[in-house]
Amino acid sequence: MKLLLVEDSKRLRDTLQHGLRGAGFTVDACADGIEARGLLQTYAYDLVVLDLMLPRLDGIGVLRSLPAHGPRPRVLVLSARDQVSDRIEALNTGADDYLVKPFSFDELVARLQALARRPPETQPDIIEAGALSLNQSAHEATAHGQPIPLTPREFALLTLLLRHRGHVFSRVAILERLAGSDSEASDRSVEVLVHGLRRKLDAVDMDGLIETRRGAGYLIP
Repeated sequence: MKLLLVEDSKRLRDTLQHGLRGAGFTVDACADGIEARGLLQTYAYDLVVLDLMLPRLDGIGVLRSLPAHGPRPRVLVLSARDQVSDRIEALNTGADDYLVKPFSFDELVARLQALARRPPETQPDIIEAGALSLNQSAHEATAHGQPIPLTPREFALLTLLLRHRGHVFSRVAILERLAGSDSEASDRSVEVLVHGLRRKLDAVDMDGLIETRRGAGYLIP
């Protein structure tokens, strides 16, 4: 399980990072909300342990930056704020669990393991955007009723951008989601992939569907 730990106390962050790795998690750690938001937009995490009182961007802001639909990590808020109103706000903003400091490390691990066992949220089998339709089960794409001959990577990229409409994916984020352990993958391979997908979309009058945000990445608005 890949986990992001967001905690501004260096002492607690180092202790938790060491302990969670010992419990079998792969852990990245950061100390503020802006860095956390960037990591979450770049890498695919299964779990997040999130403090609320963070510099630059607080934990609620981090929660609000997560996609409202589609795949997203399970989030456990770990905070000294123990008011019922704080818990309600965090849970209503997208947190999956809430643990108050001080806490038992064993309980933290047990809660994270429980979150990891939750079945993934169901996804619609058909994704549509105007005249474009993706059938996930049949692995088919059509536009204006015409089939689009996509490669598996092109289909996966189009699915990713459609499931997260409005979200900008950097080249690194696309590599993380699609390339896996493929050591041959590079920024250049993402450019080639996007170019090929756009060319096939243009051929069925879906030109302009994928936008480029210079210096940031690609999205379907």
